[in-house]
Formats: sequence, structure tokens, C-alpha cells
Amino acid sequence: MNMPANRPPTRLSTIIVDADVEEMLLGHVAAAHAAAKLAPQIKDAVSAAVLRLRRGGRIILVGAGTSGRIAVQDGVELAPTYGWPMDRLAFLLAGGLKALVESSEAAEDDAALAVQEISDRAITTDDVVIGVAASGRTPYTCAAIEHARSKGGLTIGIANQVCTPLLELAEIALCAETGAEFISGSTRMKAGTAQKIVLNTLSTGIMIGLGRTHNGLMTHMSVSNDKLRRRAVDIISSIAGTSPENSEGALEEAENDLPVAILIAAGHDREEAKRLLGEADYSVAKALSLSSRPSEVRSNGA
Repeated sequence: MNMPANRPPTRLSTIIVDADVEEMLLGHVAAAHAAAKLAPQIKDAVSAAVLRLRRGGRIILVGAGTSGRIAVQDGVELAPTYGWPMDRLAFLLAGGLKALVESSEAAEDDAALAVQEISDRAITTDDVVIGVAASGRTPYTCAAIEHARSKGGLTIGIANQVCTPLLELAEIALCAETGAEFISGSTRMKAGTAQKIVLNTLSTGIMIGLGRTHNGLMTHMSVSNDKLRRRAVDIISSIAGTSPENSEGALEEAENDLPVAILIAAGHDREEAKRLLGEADYSVAKALSLSSRPSEVRSNGA
């Protein structure tokens, strides 16, 4: 006798699924705790990266498979959220960017390809190269980090297992040990969660250190649609203490360049705003501080 295809699950199967879901969710909580233990190391990584990037360096993210996709996902947000220049951001993903949507597992074993691709980027001592691999053993990622470090770049390794090649090759090792996965080998789960948290914290800390926020506000975000324009007006009003109408006018005068608009709303003309930002490494907080000091003192670099 044929059973209906849409027969509701039995009570036993429901109990099993409920238990599985709870265990998976608890695994993600454990992953968050594993990432939180890295706070001191992440602070060190942020400080070291900020020093390099202030000299004009690039952020270069390296990975394969799930880890590579998570790294790209974090990196692509830096331009719209913090105004990070796209020419100072690069992705090395095993199998190329098409591997974002198509599996390219064999490419992760190609160490020679990684060396070639990292060599093509002409790494300098100002660059920050971040490699991500759950196992810490991916040949592509390890080779890229090893070569980047040999060229003097700051290398940061993110992995989920201790005592692995990636962590030994990188100058700064960030190991969020997450243990066995609920589905064995599926590192998109606990390991992926921990990687995302570490990358989010690291990149956000770097952007804060570079002065691309002010009092928890995104001072350098891209103003590319109506929602973001409304947010930009709120940010300008909050920082400069101006009305929404004046903030809207400042944003228009700045041609949607939010840092410039904030300085205009604070009482500067467009050229003065740009000059102050240039003196302040494009930090709104520093520029506002400079603007309150005598111009002759500013010109002397005091």
C-alpha cells in the first residue's frame, strides 16, 4: 500500500530533528566562544596591520573552498562600509573568483599556482596578507602565506586546528579551535562560523584603527542608494550637530563624499574639508580635531 508523499513526520522523527537542530546551534555557540578566546591575538593583529596600512599597504585575502568564500565575503564589505579603496584590496581564491559559486576543490592543492598569483601581486612590506584555512594545511593557502612573508608582508593565518602549517608559516597565528563538526568534514558549520567572527572582528578593528569610524558611526560608507543617503544624513547630523536639511545640503555639496560632507557641515568649505582630511589620513575624528586648532600650528605639523 502506497503512503501519501506529504505524510506528516512521525513524532519520533520530529524529536530526532529537534535534537539535531539544537546540537548544531550549540555548536555555533561553541564556535563563538572559541573565537572570543582570541581577543588578545586579534588586538595584536589589528595593531600590526594598521601600522602597515597607514603606509599605503593593501589587504590581501587568501583561501580555498569554504574558507576562501568566507574571506571574500568579509573583504567585499570593506569598500561600501568603510570606503576602503578597491585598488588596496585583493582576493586570492583557489580556482579564481568563479570558485565563489562553483566547486573547485582540486585547485586548493596547487601550491605553485598560489606562489605565482601572490608573486603577481608584488608584495611589499606595507601589505597585510590574511590566509584562512579550517584545517590549516591547505597547500594553496600555505604556499601563498609563506611566499608573502618571505617578501616582508605582514602575514596573518586563521585556522581551526592547532599545530598546523598555516599557523606556523604566518607571522601572527589566530587559531579558533572548534573540534569535530556535527556533519564530519563540513567546515561550513562550526569552523566557518568561527572564521567569520574572527575575520569580522579583525577587519572592523583595522578600519576603526585607521579612523574610518567615529563614535560607532560609519564615516566613510558609500552613499549609493536612498536608504544609505538617509543614513548618511543622520550620520552628518549626529557628528556635526546640524539639522537634516543642512546635512542634506552638505552631502550634496560634497557630491556624496561622506567624510567631506561631515567637515562641510561642521563649518568648512569643500577645499578646506579635503585639506583637513588629507592632513588627518582621512580620519574624520582627527580632521575635526585639527580644525579646532590654529592654522599656523596645523601647518607646522604639531
